[in-house]
Amino acid sequence: MNLNHINLTVTSALETQQFLAKYFGLKPMGKPNDKMSFLTDDQGMILSMFTAAEVNYPETFHIGFGQETPEKVDEIYRRLKEDGYPVDAPSRQHGSWTFYFRAPGGFTIEVLC
Repeated sequence: MNLNHINLTVTSALETQQFLAKYFGLKPMGKPNDKMSFLTDDQGMILSMFTAAEVNYPETFHIGFGQETPEKVDEIYRRLKEDGYPVDAPSRQHGSWTFYFRAPGGFTIEVLC
């Protein structure tokens, strides 16, 4: 069984799509706009994003991007930091080399190895 799709409610579908494509290599699908946008990964999973005026996820809600090495986690952290995103440095948590941050769109992302 494969996960087919996930839908996120975000504050800006287009901004979120562009961010996830740039930092996590997801591929845009179709013609994006600020009401709804779509991404896919190498396994064919589809991430749909729909814009809402207000986004309120539970405190523990997040999506995770697993990396092959701690160095890749550090690289993504550096890119985000250099581009001005407020991110805390990676650290050892729950057996992983990881960091969490608030993504454009209003939800939390974990980057881990």
